Amino acid sequence: MMWNLNNKIALVTGGTKGIGKATVEEFLDLGAQVIFTARNAGEVKELETQFTKNGKKAYGVTADVSKEDDLKKLQEFVTKKFDRLDILVNNAGINIRKAAMDYSITEFDKIIVINLMAPFHMSRSFYSLLKKSGAASVINVASVAGTQDVKSGSPYAMAKAGLLQQTRSLASEWALDHIRVNAVSPWYTETPLTKSVFENEERFAKIKERTPMQRVAQPEEMAATIAFLAMNKASYVTGQNIIVDGGLSANGL
Repeated sequence: MMWNLNNKIALVTGGTKGIGKATVEEFLDLGAQVIFTARNAGEVKELETQFTKNGKKAYGVTADVSKEDDLKKLQEFVTKKFDRLDILVNNAGINIRKAAMDYSITEFDKIIVINLMAPFHMSRSFYSLLKKSGAASVINVASVAGTQDVKSGSPYAMAKAGLLQQTRSLASEWALDHIRVNAVSPWYTETPLTKSVFENEERFAKIKERTPMQRVAQPEEMAATIAFLAMNKASYVTGQNIIVDGGLSANGL
């Protein structure tokens, strides 16, 4: 049976909350060993303790993946512990929702660096370890905002659109290295990142109205799609963007 992640080594960035945490949990349930990162040391340690108490093989590393020193620390940890990587999930991301004219240069740069540049540098940094796998999978967590305007702010949308092209380019370049690269594009999902949006009742109503399924997603629904792309069952899927949006992109009215 290939519908599992047995003996797989996975790395998930932004793994203590929302889609990242749900993905870590899904991977562990499917038999993988999982390294996860976040910037908050307390949250990382607490979650690692919770997983290990339940007999799961989870390893938390405090790291800001947009910083070169932290990236090197993470790379050294994975190399020393496993000396290979089968799955990389570039999930860490941020957003600042404003009108285009209201962003400072610092805010713009921060959004681009974390959502677009960090996944690129992560993927390159772990290239040699992914190549050692012989059947590796990189999954970039993008967004519906990367393919259409959903009022999430221009910098975020630009970064996610760039991440989709990054996915296609690396998939083509690394195919003969047996590294698949795909993206998952969520629509609004119930996470800490979207909490402020959902607190706006008028905005929340519009989101549900535009979604044929008339609800927002749960993190576990994104994690399941990510897990499929990580499996050997998806061995001929690369360079793709799976849009998980409750029917939004199919809805003409």
